[in-house]
Amino acid sequence: MMNYVSADEAMGLVKSGDWVFFQGSTSVPIILQEALARHHERLRDVKIVSGFNVTKGTAAFCKPEYKESFVVNSLFLCGDQRQYVAEGYGSLIPGFLSDLPKLIRRGEIPIDVACINCSLPDENGYCSYNISADLAQPAVEAARVVIAQVNKSIPYLYGTAMIHESKITAAVACDDPPVDMQFGAPTEIEKAIGSWIAAEIPDGATLQIGVGGIPNATLNGLKDHQHLGLHTEAMTDGVFRLMQSGVIDNSRKKVEPGRSVASLALGSAKMYEFLDHNEDCIFYDVGVTNDPFLIRQNPNAVAINSAIEIDLTGQICADSIGEMIFSSVGGQHDFMYGASLSEGGKTFIAMPSRTTKGRGKIVPTLTPGAGVVTTRFQTQYVVTEYGCVYLRNKNLAERAKALISIAHPDDRDALDRAAHARFGRVYHQLFLNV
Repeated sequence: MMNYVSADEAMGLVKSGDWVFFQGSTSVPIILQEALARHHERLRDVKIVSGFNVTKGTAAFCKPEYKESFVVNSLFLCGDQRQYVAEGYGSLIPGFLSDLPKLIRRGEIPIDVACINCSLPDENGYCSYNISADLAQPAVEAARVVIAQVNKSIPYLYGTAMIHESKITAAVACDDPPVDMQFGAPTEIEKAIGSWIAAEIPDGATLQIGVGGIPNATLNGLKDHQHLGLHTEAMTDGVFRLMQSGVIDNSRKKVEPGRSVASLALGSAKMYEFLDHNEDCIFYDVGVTNDPFLIRQNPNAVAINSAIEIDLTGQICADSIGEMIFSSVGGQHDFMYGASLSEGGKTFIAMPSRTTKGRGKIVPTLTPGAGVVTTRFQTQYVVTEYGCVYLRNKNLAERAKALISIAHPDDRDALDRAAHARFGRVYHQLFLNV
């Protein structure tokens, strides 16, 4: 039998100096976070570890007046903690997402207390927290204390993030639905980008695709494809619709043939209902889903990722805006590398040509302080609303010319002048040879 207590009693198990992990995605245990914040007066130097949190507001412990109590060590920074870190009350632990589970299991990133959001137990006493297995599974394995929101509204998903009720130190009963994560209709720019990518994806491909307008538009463009597979981080409504229609049938995959593979679920209540007790979907931690050498085993693996900016040589910044940390490397490197090794694999960096504030995202050089997430040696396809270019077989001057061709028209002259200044005769010669 589980030890049911109140949230405040449960968080009384946290001691000063502890490393406390909170599950992420749409399954952040908000009730436990709020309870921890209420313990701020007795706690000092508690390190908060979490990554990719989808919530409706700032985390309860992220208040300047709590700075002596809580220090954020984010593994993937999101809006709930971004400002707290920007103000100097926390930082980012960089790492390829596929590497983080082993760092946790080896104690290089120590976890004393793991806080999760899990389903009701099944007939054998096992609770599922596969809705966000990504980093939660290794955190639970490493922790000396496991505190769980045992949640009527968390779907029971199959996979390796399971915990027997006897292993839960303290349980808090609740009925707190996961965040309903839906997106509106794609914009015209997103539709254009999605159509460029969809045209490059063959039947039988295995997809890794992210979250947002461009991924949704791309998935909309795949509705007439056949025999697609899914091996990704996030299970979203876009792929859910393709599973329902039979476009994703996983029949050509080598890894888990016949089943969709993911590390977390991020979508609507309707999608969570579809996934509940659905044996055609399997969830693993990111040490498995993001293993490049596992990804490569699927033929025609396709990875679709985004960027904050890209320079004229093909360097991709996706984690910071200049010096300000915005997110992290996430799984971009894992899937870009793994898909590039796949037989027939393709990788895409997809983004609008300009930010919402009108700044060009294709730039002569990255903003000072910007991080390179995908190196120029790895970049294959780059897509904006103005087209799709392939960089892998091109020298630096040729890359610049290709990228300028898909930049916003009003940015092209300045980019062209920068390319002439940087690459000199080699760049000039490209125009003489046209």
